[in-house]
Amino acid sequence: MRVLCVLMMAAVCASNAPAQSSGGTRSGRKPAAISSTQQAAGGASQQATEAKQSAESKKPNSKKPKSKKARTPFKWVNPLPESSVPGLKHATFLSPSLGNDVGYLILFPAGYERTEQRYPVVYYLHGGRPGNESKNYLLAGPIQTLMKSSGMAPAIYVFVNGGPVSHYDMPNDDRAQGASVFIKELIPHIDSTYRTIADRSGRGLEGFSQGGRGTMRLALRYPNLFCSAAAGGGGYESEKRISDSGGFESPSLRFEKGDNAWDLATAYGGRRTGPNVSWMIYVGTQGFNYENNLDYMRFLSKIGIKFERLVVPGVSHSASGIYSKAGEQIMRFHVKNFKHAQSK
Repeated sequence: MRVLCVLMMAAVCASNAPAQSSGGTRSGRKPAAISSTQQAAGGASQQATEAKQSAESKKPNSKKPKSKKARTPFKWVNPLPESSVPGLKHATFLSPSLGNDVGYLILFPAGYERTEQRYPVVYYLHGGRPGNESKNYLLAGPIQTLMKSSGMAPAIYVFVNGGPVSHYDMPNDDRAQGASVFIKELIPHIDSTYRTIADRSGRGLEGFSQGGRGTMRLALRYPNLFCSAAAGGGGYESEKRISDSGGFESPSLRFEKGDNAWDLATAYGGRRTGPNVSWMIYVGTQGFNYENNLDYMRFLSKIGIKFERLVVPGVSHSASGIYSKAGEQIMRFHVKNFKHAQSK
């Protein structure tokens, strides 16, 4: 009887034992059963997780650096894109220093081919790097239209290729003398090939951005060649850095010491003799070079260089944008200077 009671008590205790924890099961025991509702919920959660992981894996990596746009290789000859502007053509000349052809665009005023008249020339320097004579060909249309419709005296416009490092001569690199090819070779070619007024009284210089910087440097260096210079949107902060560093625009880009718009202006302003250039500085108020153009204007005023100031409201860093609002004013500036210089 006593043995029977012991056995019955053991059975009761076993039936009232607490359930196993979810941390695991003892050896030889099966885990507690999971209901179908719990299985469905768990499966749905797993599917959702997997779907999310799959979607994440297909997303582009937002932190992946963007590939840099390949720089256009430099060429001395860049044919004119298709254009319907009357009087605009592409031409080349053989450079004596390079031994190869150099391209330029030339815009003739209406009636050039029907007269024997000689015309003043405005040389236009493109922006950006490297050089490309066809870069600003879209300006030819507005220029031709304004010459026809405004009644102003006509002129020839020549669009220049500025060389590998636009409008600079690079030290110790005979193949990268963009400024010298323009000044010493293109200008004489134009004067000997077309009916121009072949002296400073009939030459103007103009450009935008890199071309604005080039306009200032070259007209300051060669006032004997140009009577009129209109510099647009130039990066004078970069020119100041070149001046302060003894020639370095960046650690990898060095120019000749003194070949910058600040040092050349100081030298020009300190002259006692020599011809004077009529200057215009123009810029749009929304352009990223707006403030440093104002700084450069203050500098010119401080050292006694007189200039005409043209600030175009609401225009960004755009040569076409400037011309759409103030092109006639810029062109008339050159015409006025040609007339004044030729009357002396």
